[in-house]
Amino acid sequence: MDLRFSDEVRRARDAGQPIVALETSVVAQGLPYPDNLSAARACEEAVRRAGAVPAAIAVVDGEVCIGLEETAMRRLAEGKERLLKLGSRDLAIAVATRASGGTTVSATCELAAAAGIRVFATGGIGGVHRGASEHWDISQDIAALARYPVAVVCAGAKSVLDLPKTMELLETAGVPVIGVGTDELPSFYSRGSGIQLEHRVDDVDTAARVARARFETLGQGGLLYTVPPPEETALPRNEVELHIAATLADADRQGVRGKAVTPFLLSEMAKRTGGKTLKANLALLTNNARFAGQLAVAYARGA
Repeated sequence: MDLRFSDEVRRARDAGQPIVALETSVVAQGLPYPDNLSAARACEEAVRRAGAVPAAIAVVDGEVCIGLEETAMRRLAEGKERLLKLGSRDLAIAVATRASGGTTVSATCELAAAAGIRVFATGGIGGVHRGASEHWDISQDIAALARYPVAVVCAGAKSVLDLPKTMELLETAGVPVIGVGTDELPSFYSRGSGIQLEHRVDDVDTAARVARARFETLGQGGLLYTVPPPEETALPRNEVELHIAATLADADRQGVRGKAVTPFLLSEMAKRTGGKTLKANLALLTNNARFAGQLAVAYARGA
């Protein structure tokens, strides 16, 4: 695969430094400007503070970029042009047509694996949408997580999803879901979901050993590390559920479907909560990036 590395990421690769992949759909579609640009910078800084090198991944003018220079990141954030929301299935089209777009979890997993990057930080993964028995809206993320050897650090699955069904599908796909300092699946804006996890780690060295065993010893696919959002910005689960129900009803009335659901949800939830969900989102993104940086460092040193 023809990959274009930023100068910073190329130097890190040459020096054998730990690298953390970062998705860019949150920049191109997920958050409003300039919050999206601030979030991207904060995540990169959190990774650097942990001792690793950030590699934001995107497709820019048909080139697969591993690490973005400031100009390219600003292009994605400002959104002055048509930007695609890129899952794995969309990559070939974006490359062939010389389009630009932000990568979702599935595309970022695929491209990170191609670049030899084993750790990736995001907000929340996609999964089984509510009402999937009628419309079969299931994210490409599940298949990508099962296939590509990348440790994905997240705050659980996106709140709009059917979390029990998402967990069942992850189990069917053979993707381990591991709580970081918790026995309960976080639910993005909230620290809990009522869903108990079978596996837990309480320190980054153990997390790194699990990842090394899965990728290097067994040659298996990806795994999820779920980190509860920071307590000071997290929202009560029942409050979030009330807002989600109202927002999804609005989406249904307006005919919002598929890839458009998540950006719609994020925007409407921020309005309904007076910006609380936006604040929580920014905090959890940075928190996840911090742990991912620590994990990448531990993985690189063979912990």
